Amino acid sequence: MARIIWFRRDLRIHDHPALNTAIESAQKDGDAQVLALYIVGPRTWKSMNPLQQTYLKQSLESLNSSLQGNLVVKYGDAKTIVPTLAKTIKASAVHISESHTPNAIARDLFVESELAKLDIDFIRTGSAYAVAPGRVTKDDGTYYKVYTPFYKGWLKHGWRGPAPTPTNWPAWITGILSDELPAIKLPAGVELPTAGEREALARWEYFKSNGLSDYDQARNRPDVDGTSRLSTALRFGEIHPRTLLADLDDTSGHEVFRKEIAWREFYADILFNRPDTEDGYYNSAYTAMQYDTGSAADERFTAWTLGRTGYPFVDAGMRQLRQTGWMHNRVRMVVASFLIKDLHIEWTRGAQYFKDWLLDFDPASNSHGWQWTAGCGTDASPYYRVFNPIGQGQRFDPNGDYVREFIPELRHIDGASVHEPWNTLEGYTHNNYPEPIVDHAAERLEALARLEKLPKGKVQAPQPFEK
Repeated sequence: MARIIWFRRDLRIHDHPALNTAIESAQKDGDAQVLALYIVGPRTWKSMNPLQQTYLKQSLESLNSSLQGNLVVKYGDAKTIVPTLAKTIKASAVHISESHTPNAIARDLFVESELAKLDIDFIRTGSAYAVAPGRVTKDDGTYYKVYTPFYKGWLKHGWRGPAPTPTNWPAWITGILSDELPAIKLPAGVELPTAGEREALARWEYFKSNGLSDYDQARNRPDVDGTSRLSTALRFGEIHPRTLLADLDDTSGHEVFRKEIAWREFYADILFNRPDTEDGYYNSAYTAMQYDTGSAADERFTAWTLGRTGYPFVDAGMRQLRQTGWMHNRVRMVVASFLIKDLHIEWTRGAQYFKDWLLDFDPASNSHGWQWTAGCGTDASPYYRVFNPIGQGQRFDPNGDYVREFIPELRHIDGASVHEPWNTLEGYTHNNYPEPIVDHAAERLEALARLEKLPKGKVQAPQPFEK
């Protein structure tokens, strides 16, 4: 009988246990045929911006090439499509890499129940993580709420090595036509990274030779190529974290990079155990924080999204996001702090905007990254830690190259002076760059004053700290 390998966040053929299991099981069945399937949900597609849609389409084209042109892409509801196709081809099983986000878990349970009515197995093999969420626990079986002990437990648990790449392909099912995806209108000036597994593996090889050893020092510098830039590939499953972990040793740069992978897995574990935190507060005490709403707040939020706050380091990050679908992690923290503590807008609005624009959007990392800045998450940055948008730029973009790359209005300003155009004689003479929409020093004090109003004992008391 036939089998289905249903691709989701695993658009690759290397280190793909579910794909291997589907192929091996089919061959044990006497060379049974295999259907390679990917489903684009209409609701998901409509929620994606053109950058995300374009990248997904290109990644699927790359996967299709790796599968010898045998990937079937369907547009519709997976809850209907999977059981219908499985029945049509008389499948004995549907194979998947296990998903762990709340919506995906609910979808899979529904599909599994529908397949069970047809006497078709639903087989989970592997996941998007080196260690699947829920596996690393304390001695009493509860989950870790703090990163450092989680990291130690994660290391102790360990992980398998990368799964082998298939060398003996099955007989693919070829009679089912792919659906044509809706047209995409990509904005002018957008520069997307090359999608696909082949590019991800090539980037990893490049980074190992040219950036990994210095990662601990260079990772905070958005003006240099100091990070792996593999977050999007990890999000789409074009490369698996096991593939990266297998190449790491105990040197400083490697160890810091390993810890960053563990942060991704820690947040996935938190969301798995606290599914309410995808959109809600991890620490409910902070729901009492006063945030601004109304037309004035909306205008400031729009200025933030467009990169027109008048703070160059913040604006460069927001423009990088809209032009490339990606933003450097150091800058993500700065723009998040600015939205929450300078503009006094609730973190959930920023998290939703990132969801709408980031190619590497991951529900767990996005929600808990924002909550870290807002002070209401696990291992949270204290709310009184307010990132100085000027000082952060001067420290991590010391020559101003990052700002000038994304803000053409300021390219006439040399060196670090670009971070303070108001102190430059001709700072505002080119292309109408805005003056700061708020006074950072005043808004920092306002943020601390709002913190003081929260119930004592459940939040961290303010201290004279600014980063």
